[in-house]
Formats: sequence, structure tokens, C-alpha cells
Amino acid sequence: MNSLEGQFLVAMPDMEDERFAESVILVVGHGAEGAMGLVVNHELANLTFADIIDELDLGDPDAVIRLPDSIRQRAVMRGGPVEKGRGFVLHSGDYHSGNTYKVTEEVGLTATLDVLKAMAFGPAPKRSLFALGCCGWSAGQLESEITANGWLTVPFNRELIFDVPVEDRYDHALASLHITRATLSSEAGHG
Repeated sequence: MNSLEGQFLVAMPDMEDERFAESVILVVGHGAEGAMGLVVNHELANLTFADIIDELDLGDPDAVIRLPDSIRQRAVMRGGPVEKGRGFVLHSGDYHSGNTYKVTEEVGLTATLDVLKAMAFGPAPKRSLFALGCCGWSAGQLESEITANGWLTVPFNRELIFDVPVEDRYDHALASLHITRATLSSEAGHG
């Protein structure tokens, strides 16, 4: 199977693992050793970006309080069940640190504190999504799950990450394949 890096996985309706029900996952790495991805459509309840900044003590508490609500109240995504305490930031290509991994020409992944500071206090990437945790598959596991009709693959679309409202991302991903929940069958074929 060709690398799925930079593509989306969309959970089929009968996904047996409830942690991934109705998930849209951006595959950020895929090779012979396995795969890694981030769920981009499930928010963590009762947790905001300001809570993370406070908890990590990344800035003067007074400066954190003065942050605009658009930054303070940003959602924190549930990136996946692996490394749930680790933060990952998907961001536009205008931000780059020595620790940024280029997922596509338009999106990078940075998992160090410097990007969180930049998001809060500048210079920030134009677009970003912060997630706690990630998804991981061992060698051959993701390919087996796709063959067993656990996932649909959807081509990369930057808008799906940054512009489509979180609650609409699953349906939007399906629509990009010209299907809806109603027409989606668990008997989809992979050839």
C-alpha cells in the first residue's frame, strides 16, 4: 500500500473501537514501521488552550489572563488514545521551528513547547489545531484495518482541518467522497 501520509482516515459507521467512532484522522506519518495520526474532529470537554498554558506555566499568569478570548477559549482536540498527555500542533506552513515535521506542503506538525508559546504570545502560525494524544498503528495494522473496511481514505484538504466547524468535519469528509451517512454502507469495497 502506498503511504497515506497527509490523507484523512474516516471511521466507518460500524467501527468496533468506540474511541474512534465518527472520527476523522489526519495521517501524519505512514511507513513500513507503522503509522501515526491525529483525530481532528473530537474536542476534549471542559479543557481550553488557556488551561494548557496555565498548567505548563508557559507564561506570566497576568499575560495569560490578558490573552484574547479567541486564544484563551480555543478548543483542545482529543488527538487519540496514545500519549494522551502529550501535545501536538497541526499548523499552517508559515510556522516552522527546528522541531517541525512537514506533513504536506501546507501543514506541519510540531510537538514542542515553542509552538504553544507562539500560539499564545506570537509570532503564531496563521492557522493551528492543538491536540492532546495521538493515534498509532504498528507495522501492517492500519493496512489490515482498511482492508477490513474499518476506514475510508480521503484526500488531503486543508480546509477540513482549519475552516470546517469541528462538529461538521465527519460529514464534510464524507461529502468530499460524494457520500453521506445515509448512503455509507459498512460493506464498502476496497480494490
